[in-house]
Amino acid sequence: MYDLTVAMDWLEFAVRWTHVITAMAWIGSSFYFIALDLGLNRNIAGPADGEEWQVHGGGFYHIQKYLIAPEAMPEHLTWFKWESYSTWLSGFFLLFLVYYLGADLYLVDPNVADISTLSAIAISVASIAFGWIAYDFLCKSKLGESPTILMLLLYALLVCMAYGYTQAFSGRAALLHLGAFTATIMSANVFFIIMPNQRIVVADLKAGRTPDAKYGKIAKLRSTHNNYLTLPVIFFMLSNHYPLAFATEYNWIIASLIFLMGVTIRHYFNSKHARNGNPTWTWLATAILFLIVAWLSTAPLYMNEKNETANKVTPVQQSLMQSEGFEEVATIVQGRCAMCHADEPSWEGIVWPPKGVRLETHQQIAQHAEAIFIQSGVTHAMPPANVSQITDEERARLIAWYRENR
Repeated sequence: MYDLTVAMDWLEFAVRWTHVITAMAWIGSSFYFIALDLGLNRNIAGPADGEEWQVHGGGFYHIQKYLIAPEAMPEHLTWFKWESYSTWLSGFFLLFLVYYLGADLYLVDPNVADISTLSAIAISVASIAFGWIAYDFLCKSKLGESPTILMLLLYALLVCMAYGYTQAFSGRAALLHLGAFTATIMSANVFFIIMPNQRIVVADLKAGRTPDAKYGKIAKLRSTHNNYLTLPVIFFMLSNHYPLAFATEYNWIIASLIFLMGVTIRHYFNSKHARNGNPTWTWLATAILFLIVAWLSTAPLYMNEKNETANKVTPVQQSLMQSEGFEEVATIVQGRCAMCHADEPSWEGIVWPPKGVRLETHQQIAQHAEAIFIQSGVTHAMPPANVSQITDEERARLIAWYRENR
């Protein structure tokens, strides 16, 4: 069990690393091409829709864009797709490792919704699939013919999902799932719309036909949606490290405001890239929204994780609390960790329990048993700099107890 737990932790780390790397590649290329398209000089003669001169890495690049396609198919054509696919696949695998295999700890909160882990996983998978189906339906409907109306409808869908997730899952899982919900829409745009449309254009060129310009316009619209959704997704993926974002009574409102912040930030950069003015008002709007988010996180302060450990006890937690040696382990944790990991930390300079983790009660200790094992047993990450002077013998006892009962 010891080796399996450590191996799983490293597997999670490897998948998370892969996810971050592929996401950086996808976001980078997406931002670059949106900026490139907006900044093209279109006051030129010839068949090209626009051109741009750029300098980078000691060289100059001359870039031309064809709205439909060039007269002949280029010999070397680079496709941008695997960045998106790899990001989604690694992200879903990470969701499986952390939130599905660890559903009783990270996904299900009995005080939010008293459902089984299988039911929670089914809701997770179904909701993510529903997101793409609903979004694609809106885009292809009459309502989607107006870009502004379509964006408002998409925003309404995201707000509804934000509220719905907070009624089904723990706060941490709710925001993470909202990010996965949104990222799935983005990746599905690439897989089901953007790439097929580009393939149609390429096939027409090879067959000697003139491609229909509508395919490029549709792909561009979906790429624009992706551009405005990117920053909120990054926020939600990082939110699980910040309880003030996910473990507050108003987490779904915070999530809704984050989508607006994504729009204001991208509007500024898109306007600048398009040489369409300098809308500095967007920074003021973003700052105001962020201050509202910060205020909502503590007004009033209401930690979902506090609620998680206050009432219902899961069978796994009950088993751990009844195991041999648990009292000794609880004494070690309460003596070496609870000065920081408490509702009201006694350690100077710490106002909130780090990452929302509380280790005051037996149930809380049982809930975070694996984290204690990794953080204070296998590694010496906690306490930081061993400020509470936990001994090697105590660390060994934590390891032994966990191995015996998990």
